[in-house]
Amino acid sequence: MSSTDGQTIRTPNELLGAARVMTEPSLRAVVGELPEPLRHMGGYHFGWWDSEGTPTAASSGKSIRAALFFAAASACGAAPQSLATAAAAIELVHNFTLLHDDVMDRDRTRRGRETVWSLWGIPDAILLGDAMHAAAGKCLVTSPRTAIGLVRLEDAVIELCRGQQEDCAFESIPPANGEEYSRMAMGKTGALMGAACALGAELADGDQHVVAAMDTFGRQVGVSFQIVDDLIGIWGDPAVTGKPVGNDLVNRKQTMPIVVALRSGTPAGTRLQKLYELPRALTPEEVSLAAELVEESGGRRAAQELAERLLAQALAALPGELATTDLITLAGVVAHRDR
Repeated sequence: MSSTDGQTIRTPNELLGAARVMTEPSLRAVVGELPEPLRHMGGYHFGWWDSEGTPTAASSGKSIRAALFFAAASACGAAPQSLATAAAAIELVHNFTLLHDDVMDRDRTRRGRETVWSLWGIPDAILLGDAMHAAAGKCLVTSPRTAIGLVRLEDAVIELCRGQQEDCAFESIPPANGEEYSRMAMGKTGALMGAACALGAELADGDQHVVAAMDTFGRQVGVSFQIVDDLIGIWGDPAVTGKPVGNDLVNRKQTMPIVVALRSGTPAGTRLQKLYELPRALTPEEVSLAAELVEESGGRRAAQELAERLLAQALAALPGELATTDLITLAGVVAHRDR
């Protein structure tokens, strides 16, 4: 932590760590009230204990959405600690989507551990996600301006579901274009990050101009986050990400680097299209080849450049008085992360 011009500058780890510290008591309280075995599975998902119930120090996630919420509220003059339950609601919604996403993508690992569905089955994972969604609403009931918070968060969930549906549909339709990808990513990831920032401003009594600016900022950050996630999904280090590399290629996803590659008109893009059209699962060697073809066709570079442009647009959306060091730092985390 350092200071310049009287403004404290916190590192990304300090901001994310503070968000986790402020939200965890509410998260533990809400999950602790779930009936068994949902409580047990919920605590496992958050990394509080292992599958047998023994306490662990496993990762509970990055808490980027909660950190953005706190930073937005703080930028509007609120004391972040007073809004911890609303931040917990945002994290519960995010984690409910992760539980369902793991089922839809057939991912067996998350944060370096087995996913809930791979341990307890698909029905239990879906039901735990549903319970977390409902629990998020209970958190907001104890927050100021309950109706506004509930409506904004549920609108984001509806938009998120639309984006997720499009993401799944991209596995079985002709190559998507950049506009279709951006719409999907705005729903799947941008909507909830936008809601986190806008809700922070609303609960801090920001006016509608400020709330709208925060929503735009969060949405642009969210799409940038999704593109970086796409890059990590192909070229990330499994030891860092906690997930096997290449799953997007195995599942024939159309993430941004892949969309660029498939529509590039290059020989590498054509070869990638033929791999995607194979009527069988790709071998590990073919997955590695696919990653090489995406890079050769310019998909990796184009996605990196787009993520940076979206980050710049997000920062430009903030009026000068709202462009706090915390928000700027968190935006940077999105585009320059490895997990």
